[in-house]
Amino acid sequence: MDNFERIALVASSFLLCLVLTPAVRAVAKKKGWMDYPNEDRWHKQPTALLGGIAIYLSVAVPLALLANFSSLLPFLIRQSQPGVLPSINAVLFIGITFFFVFGLLDDFLHFKPQTKLIGQIMAASMVVFFDFRMHWFDSLTLDTLITIFWIVGVTNAFNLLDNMDGLCAGIGFISAVFWALLFFRPQMDAALTAMMLAGALAAFLFYNFHPASIFMGDSGSLFIGFTLAVLSVYYSESGPINPLSVYAVPVLVSMVPIFDTTLVTLIRTLSGRKASTGGKDHASHRLVLMGFSEKGAVLFLFGVGAVAGFSALFVSRSDSLTSPVVLIPAAVSFLLLGIYMAQLRVYPEKEFSLLRDRPYTPVLIEVTYKRQILMILLDLCLIAFAYYASYRLRFAGDQFKIYFKVFLRSLPAVIACKFMAFYVMGIYRGIWRYLSTNDVFLYIRSSVFATILSVAAVTFIFRFENFSKGIFIVDWFLTTGFLLGTRGSFRFFVDTVKRKTLTGQRVLIYGAGRGGELLLREILNNKRLQIKPVGFIDDDILKAGKKLQGYPIFGTFIDLEEIRRRHDIEGVLISFYNKDSEKIAEVKKFCRSNGLFLKQFSIQVADVALEEK
Repeated sequence: MDNFERIALVASSFLLCLVLTPAVRAVAKKKGWMDYPNEDRWHKQPTALLGGIAIYLSVAVPLALLANFSSLLPFLIRQSQPGVLPSINAVLFIGITFFFVFGLLDDFLHFKPQTKLIGQIMAASMVVFFDFRMHWFDSLTLDTLITIFWIVGVTNAFNLLDNMDGLCAGIGFISAVFWALLFFRPQMDAALTAMMLAGALAAFLFYNFHPASIFMGDSGSLFIGFTLAVLSVYYSESGPINPLSVYAVPVLVSMVPIFDTTLVTLIRTLSGRKASTGGKDHASHRLVLMGFSEKGAVLFLFGVGAVAGFSALFVSRSDSLTSPVVLIPAAVSFLLLGIYMAQLRVYPEKEFSLLRDRPYTPVLIEVTYKRQILMILLDLCLIAFAYYASYRLRFAGDQFKIYFKVFLRSLPAVIACKFMAFYVMGIYRGIWRYLSTNDVFLYIRSSVFATILSVAAVTFIFRFENFSKGIFIVDWFLTTGFLLGTRGSFRFFVDTVKRKTLTGQRVLIYGAGRGGELLLREILNNKRLQIKPVGFIDDDILKAGKKLQGYPIFGTFIDLEEIRRRHDIEGVLISFYNKDSEKIAEVKKFCRSNGLFLKQFSIQVADVALEEK
């Protein structure tokens, strides 16, 4: 097959879906095949279903032309040769047809979760029957089971990801593009299949992106997930040059659905809910609670999927010693993102209610509620990565391979010394969401002490033979940066959520001094006030044009009329306290004439009567 024919097949998938989707939408509306809003659904308007029909036909028709079905015959009559695999396109065609029909029936009949699981296991077993495996384990039995588990898991993950307009189709498109890039040279048949799926999903996004006019339903999400899962299994069969990439690349390309499913399943289980029950607690929904728009949340996850895909490309083209440069930061980033999102309250009662009712979960309660333990585990990864990255930056090529043995021998001592220093300095006794300047200096001092202790230990144990002083200097910079970055990210996350989710009457704060800063903090920390600050005014003209805690200082009192009209102000809050001030009288007059409310902020320390009555 020449390049023109390949381009024609991909273009046909795109054009078929572009034409078939509105036709399916029209039929769905006419027949009443609509998805209506309810408590567990995110959409607000009745939306046509069965968009999966258009996606399936757009992929299945050109795929049938590519598939070599005769290659399946030796396996069916048990005359296959070891190491010879059938056509991946033939296996995929059978699998996606099964999932399409199965999903279509589910859209109408609404199968129970156990029925879905049985069907998915049957399809995954069919893939393994044709000798496709993950090759994660030497044991054939264990590798067979993990392959079935992987296919079922990824298929379900994409099915669960179909919870917001354009999300499943977009993430599926991004994953398909990266699989096409990964297969482009070694396995053109698989690359072409991935490109056809990407073309069909790109066309479907024209109708499915917010605001969606049609949903794909289970008939689409199940077969998309199955296709991408089988492609990831086939990647292991294509003989990647980096042994680590056999494990890392499939996970990275499917990272968004895996992350979303893991987050939802874990929190639902700990909250005493069924993992199979629907709800508005997915990663996309939590991003909206953080202040993102629906479209912004979906685009954010698109970006995450793209970054994970580029990481997979890097790992696939690197050796096992270089891959951790990407893998460890990616793992830490997703861990932090999961911790951030898990803190958001999306249920009417508090999360982790299941744990409180069980006497045999004290360890889980400690891990869940005392974030210090999670952060200690995170620090373990960061310390090891900082020390590794120091060697990676200091030495290159064959020189790094020589010094890698020195790194491995000394790593346990460095980890122990750094944790000892951190514990002695008391960095695990602080509350990171309230990170202050004093805390910053504490982390810097702790990192310095940890480096000095590490150098002393290495000198005592190894006589500092084959070590470089530059290693420990680079390691100090990296460790300090990671400490401040992870701790500061919690403060940044909390502040961002507070600002983005603030609702209420739009007000202007008069006074951009210490009183104004205190008032702003109280508003951000007390949602019951139902007040949303727009900015400040201040009598000091030199403050105009600057910002206080991220909020603009528009000007002085004489600019109040223009500011009110431009920013639709509903009230004014006075942050300074002066009962006889002429300024307050002027503000009262202005607010009275313009229908604005006026309030004054004050802090009082009152005496409490100690006598008993």
